[in-house]
Amino acid sequence: MSKITVVYWSETGNTEAMAKAVGQGIEESGKEAEVVEVTSANVEVLKEASVFALGCPAAGAEILDEYDMEPFVVEVEQFATGKQIALFGSYGWGGGQWMREWEERMTNAGATIVGGEGVICQDEPDDSVLEACKDLGKKLASL
Repeated sequence: MSKITVVYWSETGNTEAMAKAVGQGIEESGKEAEVVEVTSANVEVLKEASVFALGCPAAGAEILDEYDMEPFVVEVEQFATGKQIALFGSYGWGGGQWMREWEERMTNAGATIVGGEGVICQDEPDDSVLEACKDLGKKLASL
């Protein structure tokens, strides 16, 4: 059974719920999901993986969490070429600019964004968003 890693950072639990739904989609597709908070994640595992997921809510002025997630993403950018990466996260205000910038960063680093764009929602994910996250997990598992 192949293992697919889902790394996330969450302050309120919204992005954590999304991460768990991505993991559920992976497992429903017959693969093993490792859903791990970024401070416990091992970047070396992602270096060896061809597909993985990253989740982070918008922080501050629509940026990634600058203390834990941003440094991790900077590391991922160094080896992103050829990787297929799923992105997801929630936001409290604004229009999702942090996600568009994150997608652009990963694409510029040589990655392919699974599904063509990240899955985002405002505030707490509802059933349709959690279903979209499960579908994202299923897409990851099919690669």
